[in-house]
Amino acid sequence: MQTRRYLFLFLVFLLSGCSKRSEPISAVSQKGDPVKGRRLYLANCVACHNIDPSKDGSLGPAIQGSSQTLLEAKVLTGKYPPGHNPKRKTLVMPLHSYLKPDIRHLEAYLATDSGKPSS
Repeated sequence: MQTRRYLFLFLVFLLSGCSKRSEPISAVSQKGDPVKGRRLYLANCVACHNIDPSKDGSLGPAIQGSSQTLLEAKVLTGKYPPGHNPKRKTLVMPLHSYLKPDIRHLEAYLATDSGKPSS
């Protein structure tokens, strides 16, 4: 009986080190997920920006490569960050304050070359 308990504890200890993640959970959670960002982009941005974020849309400019600072400013406040030279001078962008916790995912998607429509 004692041997079984030690074997069980050994297996629990051994398996606790098995994980698909090579980074600490806190570091992973701080990074944006480009897949989630793509979903957010398609659901919230393509009405005005192009489905391909590297191209201008009907109302909004191309936004591929936009920084998290720029995205937070425009999406949450409707204003540009200090020193930013806007591509368009319009003030038609609606606020999307509900996206605040997801800006990092949007930025991760826009930072990739995958910001192009898939076939």
